[in-house]
Amino acid sequence: MVSTMVAQPIDAKNWNWIAGLGQRVLAGGAVSREEGEALLRLEPGPALFEMLAWANRLREQHFGNRIHLCSIVNIKAGACPEDCRFCAQSSYYQTASPRHGWLADEPVLQAAGEAQRNGVRALGIVAAWKELKEGPVLDQLCGQISALAQSGRARADASLGMIKSQAVADRLKSAGLACYNHNLETSRRFFPNVCTTHSYDDRVATVRFLKQAGVQVCCGGILGMGETVADRLDLALMLRELAVDLVPLNFLNPIPGTPFEKLEPLQPLEILKTIASFRFILPRQEIMIAGGRVVNLRDLQSLMFMAGASGLMVGNYLTTCNQPVEKDLQLLKDLQLEPLHGVRS
Repeated sequence: MVSTMVAQPIDAKNWNWIAGLGQRVLAGGAVSREEGEALLRLEPGPALFEMLAWANRLREQHFGNRIHLCSIVNIKAGACPEDCRFCAQSSYYQTASPRHGWLADEPVLQAAGEAQRNGVRALGIVAAWKELKEGPVLDQLCGQISALAQSGRARADASLGMIKSQAVADRLKSAGLACYNHNLETSRRFFPNVCTTHSYDDRVATVRFLKQAGVQVCCGGILGMGETVADRLDLALMLRELAVDLVPLNFLNPIPGTPFEKLEPLQPLEILKTIASFRFILPRQEIMIAGGRVVNLRDLQSLMFMAGASGLMVGNYLTTCNQPVEKDLQLLKDLQLEPLHGVRS
């Protein structure tokens, strides 16, 4: 049952309002725009750590001590026709990112076997291109997704660009796809500063096609691209409006050769505050920490779970390296957290 308690006026000088807000969200209440902005603007100090403690309680209420792990396999790398300014795979920029053509089925199944051995629940098939259409490419992808799903080694997930028809989303579902990643990246207002070769509405439409097909949606963004606090809040609220299932949070790791290469990285406490704010706004969604966590959080990585994270991408990212899977598994063990086993949707 959803709580009927209402938002109270915020006194920025008295951070006891955080406890009241935490209790309300625990009881099923929602965070208002004003409250969300106040959370995102908290300064380092006792109020911030009070916020982290409540975010941790929210994580434990909905997910216990289980952490969802996922990994990816890049079946087609580089030469992407989009101009996303953070991306080393864009054909618009000269980077050292590797390029390769389509991987056969066996490397995908091998990656799934490795994921299974490491206790990783889901494997995402990823490709660098603009969109997925009906035709031979979709046919081949559906075959790979079906083979992965039937292998029982890992849940079959994918991130294959934009989808512009319900028929494509329905085909993916029929092939055995459990979850599809398609990030909004940022707010509607800031999006033109990130990409100009497609629109924000293209991304929103993709999410809606997938939800209509009954596919779980993994949708989040990248923080630290020069956006404002209001942009971060708008992203979180849009994700809540779309009722996405998983929210991956990436933190910009500037890649030489991209337009964002000289941006200053976010500070660790700013990242933790942002994770916690998203947990307050999205209490029931899986919040997964992905790209940029090692280089940006550094020695504070373990606090991402206290900040409300309930999922973790392990293994290497698309164009940058992660820390070894064994180190992540040891981190969970030290915190007495458990990987979420099984490959159910």
